[in-house]
Amino acid sequence: MTLRPGTMRLACMFSSILLFGAAGLLLFISLQDPTELAPQQVPGIKFNIRPQQPHNAHPPGSSRDGDLKTSTEKVIRDLSSRTPRDLNVRVPDQPQPHPKMGARLRLPQRRRRLLIKKMPAAVAIPANSSSETFIRLGTQALDSHWVGLHRSQQERKRVMQEACAKYRASSSRRAVTPRHVSRIFVEDRHRVLYCEVPKAGCSNWKRVLMVLAGLASSTADIQHNTVHYGSALKRLDTFDRQGILHRLSTYTKMLFVREPFERLVSAFRDKFEHPNSYYHPVFGKAILARYRANASREALRTGSGVRFPEFVQYLLDVHRPVGMDIHWDHVSRLCSPCLIDYDFVGKFESMEDDANFFLSLIHAPRNLTFPRFKDRHSQEARTTARITHQYFAQLSALQRQRTYDFYYMDYLMFNYSKPFADLY
Repeated sequence: MTLRPGTMRLACMFSSILLFGAAGLLLFISLQDPTELAPQQVPGIKFNIRPQQPHNAHPPGSSRDGDLKTSTEKVIRDLSSRTPRDLNVRVPDQPQPHPKMGARLRLPQRRRRLLIKKMPAAVAIPANSSSETFIRLGTQALDSHWVGLHRSQQERKRVMQEACAKYRASSSRRAVTPRHVSRIFVEDRHRVLYCEVPKAGCSNWKRVLMVLAGLASSTADIQHNTVHYGSALKRLDTFDRQGILHRLSTYTKMLFVREPFERLVSAFRDKFEHPNSYYHPVFGKAILARYRANASREALRTGSGVRFPEFVQYLLDVHRPVGMDIHWDHVSRLCSPCLIDYDFVGKFESMEDDANFFLSLIHAPRNLTFPRFKDRHSQEARTTARITHQYFAQLSALQRQRTYDFYYMDYLMFNYSKPFADLY
């Protein structure tokens, strides 16, 4: 059977079209980037082909993956809400789910490569993370100063809780009474409870609380007598039992402490080396009558001129002629840290950083910072470690040891090192 000329021409044309099509397809494949042919991993879309998992690994989509994703989202939300003022903490936006999960995301080749290069590294969450979790987002590290302050708080609370568990285990099982909270001041607007530790910045802290409460516009406008003898700030023990327990369980509780020997010397200088209408007649007279041989009539009449070794004798005497005072009492007695779970533990030695960090956490007004001015005797140098050593040099080694033993729980609970090498 012979083909007609028209049929042969049609067959030749069809063959030519097939050959040209095949050649074009081969040319297209040879010029195409291999990465274009592989499935692309983009936010919100999983690989179609999963890499082989180790035998004990959790497969994608398991509860462990879900927990990690939920934890990461919680951490980022927590960091965003707690970022201190004026600190530039950069947290990348969470990837949004694709509107069509089954559809392939079509992006130009160049843009897709840029996205892969700029994609942030995986979020690293420490194994010991708690409610205050820190994350590291590739090279975009969170502000190191802020992270350091957070870690310092965690460490201070850990040391305090360990000391309580070891030496005051029974305290945690006791009921809170008004006596335990008598030194705690209340600021309801920002939901803050502050335990007052005298000679650890308490005057300026009460000024800050008054500004937070709207009772003053500036800390500089508040006089010393208004701070200590006014009734503007409420104490926690003035509330009924329900009000006390409600605030303890819902407010942010904080205290500030100071190196015990330094705090003791600061109190002595303030109360006994300057005229004082209360401490001289009440404490000074009793101390001079008991511990100074051949005291003059004038000294016994006024109570002035108490020396530091005489003051320490009074402090260590189990049969004191006059009772204790909040200015040199133990922090563990003033604030009951083994009974009350404080959220923030600041230190006088790092006051500016700790105080302003705390104000950031409670979202205080941006223009409110912790005041630097000295409340009383402003022309006199602050009590430092050097000045403290000068006063304690007046004591015998035994007196220094007994004074250290007296404040041992404060040294242990707040992680202060021994101030003298011969102490044990």
